Amino acid sequence: MELTNWAGNVRFRANRIADPASTEDVREILRRPGRVRALGSGHSFSLIADTEATLVSTAGLASAPVIDADARTVTVGAGARYGHLAQALEAEGWALANLASLPHISIGGAIATGTHGSGDGVGTLSSAVAALELVTATGDVLTLARGDEHFDAAVVSLGALGIVTQITLDIEPSFEVRQRLYENLPLETALSHFDALMGAAYSVSLFLRWTDPDVVDQVWTKSRVEEPPTIPGDPAPATEPLHMLAGVSPDACTPQLGEPGRWLDRLPHFRMSHTPSSGAELQSEHLVPRRHAVAAIRAVRELADDIAPLIQVTEIRSMRADSLWLSPAYETDTVGLHFTWLPDQPAVEAVVAKIEAALQPFAARPHWGKLATMSAAGRAAVWPRLADFAALTREFDPGARMRNPYLGFLDEL
Repeated sequence: MELTNWAGNVRFRANRIADPASTEDVREILRRPGRVRALGSGHSFSLIADTEATLVSTAGLASAPVIDADARTVTVGAGARYGHLAQALEAEGWALANLASLPHISIGGAIATGTHGSGDGVGTLSSAVAALELVTATGDVLTLARGDEHFDAAVVSLGALGIVTQITLDIEPSFEVRQRLYENLPLETALSHFDALMGAAYSVSLFLRWTDPDVVDQVWTKSRVEEPPTIPGDPAPATEPLHMLAGVSPDACTPQLGEPGRWLDRLPHFRMSHTPSSGAELQSEHLVPRRHAVAAIRAVRELADDIAPLIQVTEIRSMRADSLWLSPAYETDTVGLHFTWLPDQPAVEAVVAKIEAALQPFAARPHWGKLATMSAAGRAAVWPRLADFAALTREFDPGARMRNPYLGFLDEL
């Protein structure tokens, strides 16, 4: 049976699929010769996990969460899904500060690719990592904690340093969230008041369908306070549940009309109990320093005629700076310009190249797990520690066992 990613645009070439259930199983796999790559939940759209040799599914690395209340952390297997971990934490009165749009994704895969979630004052998913257990290409087991040498390189690792088997995350007491939606905000109003808009709630997402390129079709806010947020321009509050895609039922979406509820039922856009779509889509994302966000969005607006025929929706979100070498928010508060495309990869890649060129003056970083065309030199220009990371991969993996064609740019640095 052919193995594909969730979207079906990647067909894995592996000649062997391994399903370890423990760290010792992973060590045994890595004692054998040959190239190896780890696979999480398969929600990446790039070839980051592909290999022609052994593909190691981390799905079985889903050990039960262990909460350390004094340290305010939880340790869990890297293959666990965020939605399942959230349910276990809530049962004990704990929470994560942030979740991605999809609670279905694996923790290890999301962290390794720099997946981020949303919120002006909230870090990326990776920034919540307090420690991780890593099996290197030689079968050695390393535990790296925040503050240790190599920790900032090993969190967003692209799977190039080894296979992560366990992850320790920061937690906090459980909290409630209200989600409210607004419709039809003029784009110029949004850009003129961008900081106020993105800071209006704990998490804010702007959705544009480009049917009218001068309108933000929906504003999604997630608040940890009772009062409705103040949205510049006073757009109309939604009076019924909405999906961000035109004409799609909102049944898969989390509750939206201001009703308070558990953090795990409001921070994601989609319910854990629903598959949000068929996977018939492609995604790209370009993450720009906050100081360049308005200019970058204006530059994308100029490409509306190219984008509109292929786009399903664009989402704009923000995140706090961190110190992780390959994070999209490395040393800068960041705004993500996310594109969900129709499943026409050649046409989409052509438009993605145009977007990358338009955003080049704004130091845009492509999401590691999504479609991109950027060269090694282009990546090195926007990730100042990328050459240092490439050198570290040669130290951790001298035989280049964790390499694949996607990571070939590391050999150019």
